[in-house]
Amino acid sequence: MNTAVGLSHSPLIGRNDPGPEVLAAVAEAVGHARSFVRAFDPELVVLYAPDHYNGFFYKEMPPFCLATAAHAVGDFGSAAGPLSVDTEAAGSIARGVLDRGIDLTVSARMTVDHGFVQPLEVLFGGIDQVPVVPVFVNGVATPLGPVSRIRALGTAVGQACALLDRRVLFLGSGGLSHDPPVPVLDGAPPRVADALIEGHPPTPEQRARGEERVVQAGRDYAAGSTRMIPINPAWDNQVLDVFESGRLADVDSWTVEWMGAEGGGSAHEVRTWIAAFASLAATTGDYRMTSRFYAPIPEWIAGFAVATAQSV
Repeated sequence: MNTAVGLSHSPLIGRNDPGPEVLAAVAEAVGHARSFVRAFDPELVVLYAPDHYNGFFYKEMPPFCLATAAHAVGDFGSAAGPLSVDTEAAGSIARGVLDRGIDLTVSARMTVDHGFVQPLEVLFGGIDQVPVVPVFVNGVATPLGPVSRIRALGTAVGQACALLDRRVLFLGSGGLSHDPPVPVLDGAPPRVADALIEGHPPTPEQRARGEERVVQAGRDYAAGSTRMIPINPAWDNQVLDVFESGRLADVDSWTVEWMGAEGGGSAHEVRTWIAAFASLAATTGDYRMTSRFYAPIPEWIAGFAVATAQSV
């Protein structure tokens, strides 16, 4: 048996929180997911997550990339340092994915940010507590490829993992609808464009200023004084319905434009969930969702969701 967890993340957690009732509901859902993972006791975690221009830049921007080693930058108060990457398993999965016709990029020194770190901290208590294979899935930098290729990636990873004879947790980090102030290359001023292309590491002062801008954006968003696209609960639950039903082939018809219009500029982080659930489905052919939680949380600029599933 294998399992999957989909878990939203936000750099604003703990910095710009909603009211106590919402926090309590989120804590209950996350606690259930944590208990679910603890009971399963995974021997390997395949972690699909996006990047927010901390590790991947326009100088080279793959649609997805698997790491044989990874280091966290420690943004927004998340942990910094090396992830406990299972290099042997990563290499085996990479070969299996390539053998199945997916043009996978591999990184021997991946830089990751809070998108990878938060789920490891939330579910395992740290970034070095469980063997992990990190897989970057681009959900921000346009142009974005067809959603069908993300499902194909997840399927190939799941098929490769099925040969490992290990208990594998497929973990998708991100989404659902949200439109945070992430810079875009098109039309960016020269200084910003250069940073997005070359990836110059920010000074501590620059990082602090950038993070404070995001926090303020969350406050403005919650107050209603913003031009960002609103959270879309109807779309979010439509997406969750697809995962719960197992009709994953439905995502092949989703267009980049439709996802952005319905869910905002960073709704493409949902691609991490698609990959995770496709991986789970590929290991046995079927699964069932065992829990599902959703709440629109403007303070975190996120349609926040937690879901767990296991193969049947």
